[in-house]
Amino acid sequence: MEPPLPLLGVSLVLLCSAGLTRSLTITSVDQSMFEKAQGEKVTLPCTFELSEEDIGPLDIEWVLIPADNQKKEEIIIMYAVDRVYNHYYAGLTGRMQFTNLDPKSGDGSLDILNLKASDTGTYQCKVKKAPGVQSKKIQLTVLVKPARTKCSIEGSQEIGKDVTLKCVSQEGSPLLSYDWRRVSGTQNLPATSMLNKNTGELLLKNASREYSGTYNCVATNRVGTDECSVQLNVTPPVNTAGIITGAIIGTLLGLSVLCSIIFCFCKKHREKKYEKEVHHDIREDVPPPKSRSSTARSYIGSNRSSLGSMSPSNMEGYTKTPYSQVPSEDFERAPAQNPAFAPSKVAAPNLSRMGAVPVMIPAQSKDGSIV
Repeated sequence: MEPPLPLLGVSLVLLCSAGLTRSLTITSVDQSMFEKAQGEKVTLPCTFELSEEDIGPLDIEWVLIPADNQKKEEIIIMYAVDRVYNHYYAGLTGRMQFTNLDPKSGDGSLDILNLKASDTGTYQCKVKKAPGVQSKKIQLTVLVKPARTKCSIEGSQEIGKDVTLKCVSQEGSPLLSYDWRRVSGTQNLPATSMLNKNTGELLLKNASREYSGTYNCVATNRVGTDECSVQLNVTPPVNTAGIITGAIIGTLLGLSVLCSIIFCFCKKHREKKYEKEVHHDIREDVPPPKSRSSTARSYIGSNRSSLGSMSPSNMEGYTKTPYSQVPSEDFERAPAQNPAFAPSKVAAPNLSRMGAVPVMIPAQSKDGSIV
């Protein structure tokens, strides 16, 4: 049965219309999401095909679509009228270029060099050649590799204690994952170990000497890895009581030595102060004492003169003078300890026997004439 003529005519019209409206087409539709590491290079694809009906000038434009819909799109680079314009976006100046030096050949892909975390975003390629217009969006995520990873030990490294090995990366985009392995001795982790891959902590419970060795931590994310190592030395418990006792004894000895030094210093200071006071108490105007021998000789000479001038009538008074009062070479010597001793009186007859010579003294009158 043949189709009605009206239906056949409509079909031919639709086919003709479809052929006439065939226009520009973007062919790079395979990949629309890219993840790259910071510092690397990425090529955002944008290849296209033109039709015979596309007779207008060719324009290729790359724009950055902000995450905030309230903000406007920013033009990154443009090809128009056989020229490239790349001064629109300062954040990528000097780090972007068209992959093909002649984009009108059908390749408007974009190269971004030395990627930064701030380059993360949604990029759109627009190709225009009137009447054809096509566009394609690509999501770019720039991740930071783990870096500056540091390992440390928390807790006492003594037998029977719990020890925690820690691993932290100072740089790196999430999600970071940590893994520990033993690189010395047996490669397996201790049976009592507990690993937290998200925090990077490895807990070793009830540590023993067999736990000693080198441990290695590897930090990983989707774009790279970094690692660090730490040395664990499990030792017997320290005798804390002995250490405390030694510290106390040392402190007491130090205090005793300090007190001795202070005491000696004060004593010396007092002695110097006393000597200074005694020195100032001595009077400079006091004459020096006479010698013992000269004093004794002057005393004996004066007594002899008195004896020579004595008359017999005056001898009785002289006998009253104690013999012991005549000074000698040791006249300043302390008196004898025997209080019972008393000096004897010398009578006149005895003086003659002792060699005394009586002397006659002329008598004088009241007016001073000699009688």
